[in-house]
Amino acid sequence: MNTQKYVPYLAVAASFVVLGCASVDSGADMDALTAKMVKTSFRDQGIAKVDRLMQDESNAACSAADASGKPLESSRAQAIEAANLKTVQWPKDGKLVGNWKEGEKIAQNGRGMTWSDKAGSANGGNCYNCHQISKEEISYGTLGPSLYNYGKIRGIQNPDSPDSKAIVEYTWGKIWNAKAYNACSGMPRFGHSGILTEAQTRDLVALLVDPESPVNK
Repeated sequence: MNTQKYVPYLAVAASFVVLGCASVDSGADMDALTAKMVKTSFRDQGIAKVDRLMQDESNAACSAADASGKPLESSRAQAIEAANLKTVQWPKDGKLVGNWKEGEKIAQNGRGMTWSDKAGSANGGNCYNCHQISKEEISYGTLGPSLYNYGKIRGIQNPDSPDSKAIVEYTWGKIWNAKAYNACSGMPRFGHSGILTEAQTRDLVALLVDPESPVNK
């Protein structure tokens, strides 16, 4: 889940508790108050930097749509998706499918990116937090769709075959930057944000599309 876009609203709520009866007369006043609360309530510590709270254009547009209670305009959504698709980094060696066993480890692992972690240390994907994936794991979230039988449902018998290329590429792109396919997706942009490496992305793709993976049994 992308919690980044909710931070400004949490900060505003906190400000009302702190400031009591202080009034906010306009959207601009609220924006200024939010910025002030973020600046004074958070600090850099270890590898966790305050810049994580800063929204890029894509997240800001979706947050504004959420706040208005109206869906993002279709043309704006398409522009966001097109811009994010350009950021997807495809594997340098062209290999999209790795080792599903390593992919399962990544999906199970929710560790990483906290202030106490060392710079450059490997992060987990924490995929089970939002998705059902393999049938053997009975503890999973339902915020995202079930991914069980992901490759089987899509008819992938050989991930390296030409007829599987489109769905395998989509799977890579979705993991790397979900906003390339859904402008306001709540899924973390794992590759784009530097959460997962190219090798880890390759292994997660394998977990989903390899016929030998428990996902497709």
